Amino acid sequence: MVIRTEVHGTAGVVFIDRPPVNAINGEVRSGIVDAITTLNAGLNKEPNSAPIDRIVLCGANSIFAAGADAGEFNLPPIEPGLPEVVATIENSALPVIAAIRGACLGGGLELALGCRARIADTKAQLGLPEVILGVVPGSGGTQRLPRLIGIKAALSMVPEGRAVNPTEALKIGLIDAIENDPLAAALTLDLATFKARPPISAMAIDELPADELSAAFASAREKVSKKLRGQRAPVEAIGLLERAVSADFVTGTTAERAMFLELRGTVECAALRHVFFAERGARVPYDLKTTSPASLDHSVVVGGGTMGAGIAYAMAKSGSSVTLVERDDGAVSVARDRVAGLFSAAVKRGLMTADKAEAGLAAMNFQAGYEGLAHAGLAIEAVFEDMDVKRQVLTALDKMMPNAVLASNTSYLDIDAMAGWLTDPSRLIGLHFFSPAHIMKLLEIVRGKATSKAALATGFALAKALRKLPVVVGVCDGFVGNRMLQRVREAAELLILDGAEFTQIDKVMREFGYAMGLYMTQDLSGLDIAWANRKRQAETRDPRRRYSRVQDLMCEEGYLGRKTGAGWYIYEDGKSPVPNPAAAQMIEAEAARQNITRRAMSDDEVLNILMLALINEAASLLGEGIAGRASDVDLVLVHGYGFPRFRGGPLFHADQLGIDAIHEQLKALEASDPVIWKIAPMIKKLAEEGRGFTS
Repeated sequence: MVIRTEVHGTAGVVFIDRPPVNAINGEVRSGIVDAITTLNAGLNKEPNSAPIDRIVLCGANSIFAAGADAGEFNLPPIEPGLPEVVATIENSALPVIAAIRGACLGGGLELALGCRARIADTKAQLGLPEVILGVVPGSGGTQRLPRLIGIKAALSMVPEGRAVNPTEALKIGLIDAIENDPLAAALTLDLATFKARPPISAMAIDELPADELSAAFASAREKVSKKLRGQRAPVEAIGLLERAVSADFVTGTTAERAMFLELRGTVECAALRHVFFAERGARVPYDLKTTSPASLDHSVVVGGGTMGAGIAYAMAKSGSSVTLVERDDGAVSVARDRVAGLFSAAVKRGLMTADKAEAGLAAMNFQAGYEGLAHAGLAIEAVFEDMDVKRQVLTALDKMMPNAVLASNTSYLDIDAMAGWLTDPSRLIGLHFFSPAHIMKLLEIVRGKATSKAALATGFALAKALRKLPVVVGVCDGFVGNRMLQRVREAAELLILDGAEFTQIDKVMREFGYAMGLYMTQDLSGLDIAWANRKRQAETRDPRRRYSRVQDLMCEEGYLGRKTGAGWYIYEDGKSPVPNPAAAQMIEAEAARQNITRRAMSDDEVLNILMLALINEAASLLGEGIAGRASDVDLVLVHGYGFPRFRGGPLFHADQLGIDAIHEQLKALEASDPVIWKIAPMIKKLAEEGRGFTS
């Protein structure tokens, strides 16, 4: 039973008991209505007991309710709907008090907004995050919230799906009190004030001067156009908040429900749900559930550069006692300063107190050499991306840490070859962090041929400790993410030889939903990184494969991106970047050298080629077993490479384009270039079977 009712003194307590997060489904909704109806009728009253004077709604565990069950989105409506449940709460003759512990989100907050009072514990999170799933609140959230907390506060929450902590919630009037035990407080609450309080639906919205109100809505629209560009739900949410100001409650809730139902059926909503469920599925595999990971109490990071410092900082923040190893005392000092800078940045951003930052840095150990490391359970090398350098580090760790799990933070290199350097190859795992390592959520866990279950379990344990999304990948050059990045870069390089402009490629990618185009991104990361990788691959490159020298020539000329003041674009202080004319000259020269007559290309043609390159490479990765699931590929591209979340990832997007259409277009491309555009066998198979990647 997901709803149970108990009588505590003069209170009827309704518990939502649907672990783990009390997601609100049809059974929960009908159970709440039945419980409130029964309590109002006095049917739960014990003989000779005092009459019930209140109802308390709470979660049976550490969560109130984390929202509606997204699994019902694809199902026919199940009565009662959440709007009817909230109305039942609001119209209850006995005042209903929400006792909120933990998450009170989405439909959970809409339930609480139907209550006469709200008491939260110190760990509560309150918000309406529906836009994150491509919809708007559908049960009065956009109409009740501004009536309770004011339009400005509502605009700061709803369009971005932002949740607030109890302190902010109390300040803006969303809750009435913060208590360690909100249920106990609700049982003893003086009802006089709350009986006189009108239901939220009957409250008036704060009156703001017309110009101030207009500016608030304009500011909210500008903000979502930058942060959530291309998404419809945030814009519609703002419109519904406007409706709350201009229309009566019934009109507003009718419009809200209609918009919720409309958006629920869109591709955008389906894409965001796909990513949401993929994220929830990124967890320890069943066959590792009983495998014990190595202890993370003590850990080692070798290399104090940007990546190593970020990894060490993140691990120290998670509670691990970290030793950062460098080659000499000078490098140790630089590494320590780099980590100190990360702690300082956290203090400036309000993420950590100065005392905590000072204590965190003091608890870390910085040393030259490998002495005294045997007690650590995990060591991660994060040195230069070079096999000889990594061999030196891993063989030293193999000798000095004979019982630890060893990990390589490599972006491209062969984990199986590295494992061959160790006395016990099974204890090596790849951990591909994304930069900046202390911020980016994605972690590719690279499983080699010899990698043990214990090493894999340690990778998952680390991901959990660092609050990262783990995706298991196999061994190949670049694994999943960087292999796909290389392929789309290759497609783009050939597009600009054939006639597209690099500025055009950046434009179509931004319009598609990327925060930044491919060439602007290269300038940001530095063109020399990919150059080093191309030089490494030169000896094994298929001589039949078309190759553009433009990027190599740019690197040779010193155009390495922002750090040198010029790459594909020229950067001057205080000025917007402008295209580098030298790049255009090199493109023309390389096209002439290859006897290519460049032609103008439409934006649609350019985007289509880029997407086909991503989709075909992703299908190859799945077919080769480098990626285990289509959702894994989509997670890697969304969280590691900026693929727009509201498009669902390249393979979800492929299913929207249609596998038959993709197959036909790839056949035409393969006919023109059978080396670069060789069709992945999985695409042929799916086309024959008439099914998609994610369906």
